[in-house]
Amino acid sequence: MHPKEASRPRDADLSADPDLIAETVGALSRAEYDALGKAAAEGLPDRAGAVDWVERVKDVLLLRTGVSELRAEIPQLAEGLLQLLGQLELSAPYSPTQVVNAFLPRLPAIRALLAEDVEAAYRGDPAARSFAEIVVAYPSIRAIAIQRIAHELHCLKVPVLPRMMTEYAHDRTGIDIHPGARIGHRFFIDHGTGVVIGETARIGDDVRIYQGVTLGARAPRLGESLRGLKRHPDIEDRVTLYAGTTVLGGDTVIGRDSVIGGNVWLTESVPPESRVVAEAPRARVRRRDADEGPEQLGWEL
Repeated sequence: MHPKEASRPRDADLSADPDLIAETVGALSRAEYDALGKAAAEGLPDRAGAVDWVERVKDVLLLRTGVSELRAEIPQLAEGLLQLLGQLELSAPYSPTQVVNAFLPRLPAIRALLAEDVEAAYRGDPAARSFAEIVVAYPSIRAIAIQRIAHELHCLKVPVLPRMMTEYAHDRTGIDIHPGARIGHRFFIDHGTGVVIGETARIGDDVRIYQGVTLGARAPRLGESLRGLKRHPDIEDRVTLYAGTTVLGGDTVIGRDSVIGGNVWLTESVPPESRVVAEAPRARVRRRDADEGPEQLGWEL
């Protein structure tokens, strides 16, 4: 036997101390009244099941049009939703069956909205070569589709599940849209990475936003004091928000037909047909062979 092997402890020596295990179990089980214990008591839906279900609904809405396909898919989606809802404590007067019966008739309207969103992307993005490219390749369509599905469940007062769905979309696309946000027709997010749209935001028709846009809330020290109140801005029809724009506050309204330039910070309302730009920065450029001081070059939007 090799000397090193002889020095190793026997298998029996590697077993954990039963008393230590019992002590650890007891300590963990006494945590039922902290935030994690309360979360478990409220109900924690199976994340994998929720992700699989919302992806299937998205695919049905975006990709399936044949009668035979839909006849096979819709009953399975209904059964899958029933199972997920059975893991939750629903608010009165809804039961799992009532939620499913209310949700299914909304699917055609969601599909009609998504068709308009795809049309808006095709009209608004010169890089788009086909509708198919937008449906299968644009992260914004994936994020918007999941949000529109989750929004209907949110309106039916389903807890936890809608947020799980939109956070999954956030994880996959970098686009964070709360299921409570109300979004109008023909919504287009170009590129999309870093977009944040808060719970009480209201977005009108034919709105276009670019990457890095935030529709957020002002953050007081005790944020829970604003729970349930209007905290996020309203964006009226035909507004364009360029990259890096931040709009904050529940009483902030961006008026219709306005254009907000990149990197603008707004906490006050803007009247209709406005053009808002940040003060243009100036770049310093020095040529290697120049003895004089640096040139000042203006930068205009």
